[in-house]
Amino acid sequence: MKFETTPAFDVDVRRLKAEHLAQFRDVVVTRFAPSCDAWAAATDAGGAFIWPKALRTHPMKGRPGVWEMTWSFASPDGRATFEFVRIGQEWRCRWRRVGDHGVYADP
Repeated sequence: MKFETTPAFDVDVRRLKAEHLAQFRDVVVTRFAPSCDAWAAATDAGGAFIWPKALRTHPMKGRPGVWEMTWSFASPDGRATFEFVRIGQEWRCRWRRVGDHGVYADP
């Protein structure tokens, strides 16, 4: 799956401490991206996909099409919001926000 970012996400990334950005990237590469690929395959096949519990990934309540994911439970309180978009035959994950629990106020 390919990834895109929004301008808000790009601003958020610049605010993250270097060690927090490294932690986020590690989670995305090792756990989130493979799960996105599995989600896309299941969705295209008309099936359901169960996200790894460690990522706490699910659609946001009251925000149609926006999903949330927890990438750290400790320091930092790492959260991110994203959406899936389809470009032609390809699914993409568009990152919307990244940071702490505060990103949920304007996901």
